[in-house]
Amino acid sequence: MSEYHTPVLLDESVSALITSNKGIYLDATFGGGGHSREILKRLDKNARLIAFDQDLDAFKNNIDDKRFSLIHSNFRFIENFLNYEMYKDGRKNALDIKANGILADLGVSSHQFDTAQRGFSFRYDAKLDMRMNQAEGISAEDIINDYDEENLKNIFKLYGEIDKAHKLAFLIVKERERKRITTTGDLNNTLKPLLPKLMEHKYLAKVYQALRIEVNQEMKVLERFLEATVRSLDIGGRLVIITYHSLEDRMVKNFIKSGNIRGEIEKDFYGNNLSPFKIINKKAITASENELQDNTRSRSAKLRIAEKIKET
Repeated sequence: MSEYHTPVLLDESVSALITSNKGIYLDATFGGGGHSREILKRLDKNARLIAFDQDLDAFKNNIDDKRFSLIHSNFRFIENFLNYEMYKDGRKNALDIKANGILADLGVSSHQFDTAQRGFSFRYDAKLDMRMNQAEGISAEDIINDYDEENLKNIFKLYGEIDKAHKLAFLIVKERERKRITTTGDLNNTLKPLLPKLMEHKYLAKVYQALRIEVNQEMKVLERFLEATVRSLDIGGRLVIITYHSLEDRMVKNFIKSGNIRGEIEKDFYGNNLSPFKIINKKAITASENELQDNTRSRSAKLRIAEKIKET
């Protein structure tokens, strides 16, 4: 499990998640299974844990435990599968059953970054792919070669927060007119004229982040997932989310504050906040110094916790 992915903010997230050891819990992003294993340690024999992952590689880490189910699916479908799993358990009122807690670690697993052929990292020369689910969707190669210049500019500006994204898009379009850009090495070489000295890796990380978000439609998926959590959580249930970049963190922060991704607080006739959540930690929890030393990929992680207090 540790070779596949080291779980981030493990104790902090699981401790925040579990309010009853007899409950029903969802791990929306199974990955290496680190969070799921820790959750199961803290649950009794009658509890249930349902985990999700769209990457078939994650199923190598499946857990042999009668309380546990691993679903091959994108986490935006948690609501459907919660109902289905409860029905399989023989619970006739499955549609009325809600989870006591939902955990999501939104980071890309170390395995995906470190497996060259997945194309997630600029450190390896490999095919430009970046799909979390390799059985469907468009690849980073498709985006780089088929999106028009304006769309490329918008992706790099919005998802990578790259200054002068128009220059980046222009350079890519110019190069692909000469030959198709098919590998990470091709892309890195194309971008060389734009790489700032001593900050090459930081710039490339932004480019690859933007492409990955677009390939996997991560912001749209996150929005649908957040909306599904409201319908899937029981009153008093916890929503625990670990984010890694400002775009997703802003969306999560807005949602738990207001119940919508815009962060616009809606009030009833009496002036009461209509958000279904109560914020547990106003300031995001970050990795300790010890964790930062042991796992450098935890440096950008932010943990936000909310509790469902009402139906909408």
